[in-house]
Parts: sequence; C-alpha cells; structure tokens
Amino acid sequence: MSFNQENTGPRVLVSGYLGKMGSEIARAVFEAPDLQLVGGFDPGRAQQSVLIDGEAVAPAFTSLEQALAEVKPQIMVDFTMPSVAAANLEAALQLGIDCVLGTTGVPAEHLEKLAQDAPPGTALFVAPNFTTGAVLMMLMSKMAASFFEDVEIIEFHHNNKKDAPSGTAVTTAQMISEVRKAKGVASKAPGSETELPAFTGARGAELLNSDVHLHSVRSNGFVASQEVIFGSSGQSLTIRHDSFDRRSYMPGVLLAIRSVGTMSGLVIGLEELMEL
Repeated sequence: MSFNQENTGPRVLVSGYLGKMGSEIARAVFEAPDLQLVGGFDPGRAQQSVLIDGEAVAPAFTSLEQALAEVKPQIMVDFTMPSVAAANLEAALQLGIDCVLGTTGVPAEHLEKLAQDAPPGTALFVAPNFTTGAVLMMLMSKMAASFFEDVEIIEFHHNNKKDAPSGTAVTTAQMISEVRKAKGVASKAPGSETELPAFTGARGAELLNSDVHLHSVRSNGFVASQEVIFGSSGQSLTIRHDSFDRRSYMPGVLLAIRSVGTMSGLVIGLEELMEL
C-alpha cells in the first residue's frame, strides 16, 4: 500500500499510536506541514495502516524493530506504558533515532543510562507533562515554595492511568522540596504518623526525604488536573491546572518533536524549550 505524504520535514514514528494520547499525536504530526508521519507502532492490535478520519495515512506495525527498519524515522515519540517504554527507547536510541518520551514512571537513572549509551548526538527528550499550563503551574509552585509553611499536592487523572502519583506531581514535589530545603522551611502539618490504625495512606504519599505530601485521585471524568495547596497562618494559596482534552498536550508535543533534533543527550522538562 502506498501513502500520499505531502508534508515535509523530520520523519516521525509514533509508538503507542492506537492509545488515546498516541492517536492524538499521530493526528497532530500528520496535520503539521513541517513534519512527516511515517508510521505507527502498537504491539497490541494488528492494523495495516495508521488511520486519520478513516483515511490510511501511514503504515502500522506490531513490531518496533520492523517499523524502525522499514520507515527509518528520525524521531520516535513514545506514549505507551512504563513497562515497555524503556525497551522501546533503547531500540530507537541505539540506532541514533532521537526520542520524545511522554510515558511517566521510567526511573531517572534508567533514562540517563539510555541516553549515555546512545550514539553521540542522539537526544532523549523527556517531560512529565506536555501542557504549557502545567509547566507554568509547576514553576509558580516553585516560586511559592519558601513562603508557606505547609504544602499538599492533589492530582486527578482518568482511571486508566498506569502510575500513581503522576510524574507531574512527583516533579512538582521535587521542585518544591529543593527550594524548601535550601531556604530551611519545614512543614508544621501532621505527617503519616498521625494516621489512625487501619487508615494507612490517609495523609497521602510523602516524597522521600521531604515534607511534601501527594494524593492521587483516579476517576472517570478527569483527563489530568493538579492542584498545589500552600498554607501558613491566616492564609492559603492554591495553584491549579486542568486539562480537559488531550488536545491540550499537542502544542507541547509538537514543540518537543521540532526541537529534539537540535539537542544531544538527556533533556528533561518542557520549560527547557519554552521562552519564559
């Protein structure tokens, strides 16, 4: 089967193209005039082609090795699951293919090794969240971190999300914790030691070596939301971001795809690409 590819620019393979995020990314890449959608990979379901509005626009594969060999992408975008993302990245990076990772839950040290083992000049770009609003929420939380005694993070996602807490929540907590430690701020809020018997987890998960508590809500009706609640005597500050549709991620994903070819090694965070 031949495909009419009018777009030019970097050749992009979408890993996990049949997923909810993957299908949006495939559409966004296909519709971008400066990018080429050259294929989709998904091991779960056999399909001859990537379909956009019923039209076959690129070949589809259930074998990543076959996809990489046949369509020769310059960039692979992976929005799959933590259990398979690392192996996908390794296969692509070893061939000198730049990668954009939106799958959270892969340990940072593993990502570092994957980037180090790749051929020189190959880049692995990773972001815990690809929405510009979420990046600003995290940066604003970092700004507020030293001005309040107490802080809690509550994140809300659909109930098919594979990890809890979310990568965005963990990254936000790490950013806040670093500032609070540097400024000598310690929370006065009770910790997990106050939980009643048989109610372990009531105070949420505590970021290692910090006083930042994280709470995860999983329910139909959410796409992705997060609020960071700061408190001190007589006042509170809540910083919240909501994604109502997966299309909100596409400007950030496309920015990463367009930028990754100019990078080398491991680069983390959409804020590295935004002009703030």
